[in-house]
Amino acid sequence: MADIFIYGTLMHQPLLRVVLGAGFDVVEQVAARLPGWRVEAVPGEVYPMVRADAEAEAHGLLLRGLTDEALARADFYEGLDNYGYLRKPVVVQTEDGPAEATVYVPLSQDGVSAGDWSLAAWAEKWGALSALAAEEVMWWMGRATTVEVGRRYGVICTRAQARLNSREEAPTTLRRRAREGDVRVNALRRPYAGFFAVEELELSHIRFDGGDGGPIQRAAFVSADAATVLPYDPKRDRVMLVEQMRPGPLARGDAQPWVLEPIAGRVDPGESPEECAHREAMEEAGLVLERLIPTGGYYPSPGAKTEYLYGFIGLADLHDNAAGLGGVAGEGEDIRAHIVSFDAAMTLLESGEINVGTTVASLLHLAARRDGLRGQS
Repeated sequence: MADIFIYGTLMHQPLLRVVLGAGFDVVEQVAARLPGWRVEAVPGEVYPMVRADAEAEAHGLLLRGLTDEALARADFYEGLDNYGYLRKPVVVQTEDGPAEATVYVPLSQDGVSAGDWSLAAWAEKWGALSALAAEEVMWWMGRATTVEVGRRYGVICTRAQARLNSREEAPTTLRRRAREGDVRVNALRRPYAGFFAVEELELSHIRFDGGDGGPIQRAAFVSADAATVLPYDPKRDRVMLVEQMRPGPLARGDAQPWVLEPIAGRVDPGESPEECAHREAMEEAGLVLERLIPTGGYYPSPGAKTEYLYGFIGLADLHDNAAGLGGVAGEGEDIRAHIVSFDAAMTLLESGEINVGTTVASLLHLAARRDGLRGQS
């Protein structure tokens, strides 16, 4: 066994419970101080680090009685062979006097400080998301190295953000209201995990006749949530459509893989769907939206995909020079924007040239709201 002094995100109890697993219930947590070290924020990151400072003192928790399994889990989460950390022997101070421990510290102490780091401020914005991300991280223990998991951590966090979003209560006036235990996942496999992930599930669930429907095998294509926004100028009665080559139609064998869509993008960790819509409008089309009108959220293909879309109409000034080329070059985006009249867009929809579900849904929502929006302009 080895005792660990923790000073950062692991002090968040829901996260620590996920990381330690069953070992969380037996570990003793003691308030402690580490003289000669300072906790500080890392530039561009949400987690802190400790830096040697003879005049400072780091406050944290001493974890006593860690099982070998819990210690191995903590080492895996901290990524000793990925993030350049080591577990260094130290002496911490407790109410009962000095105690020997180890602490995770970066191999390099170089870099500029980003100032003080606050656990309370971090937990308010990132705590729930980090605990959900840790569930996937820890699932990979014994299945992948921390180097491999570290490369995926960004997209793991986007999937965690989607799970966090899914906690929002949704109406159940006609459909069954799920209760705890109505669906049971007995086994989970992830044969692929990259920008997207594939999850194979063995599950059972309550049937409408009251029986137990299972076990059954299902698979889901797991991705981040996304926001779509159809820019509309009510004064000129114009919309903006963006065009780009998409791998979905290409892989299907479609002879025309360039498609017409609303502006869209994934909801990044810590980002709201509204913030995503504004950001993507600027990235894809250099467009500043005046106001967002929500058109609802939905699963485009719930039989196989976890993707959940937040739809918006974005009021904007679509002048003659508003269309052009856009996209983030570093992400391989090549986007062309088109400004067309509302009637022309509906003609494209009726002809089948618009064949993307998000564009169809966005235009139909706009058609239902168009008169009211034009009356306000």
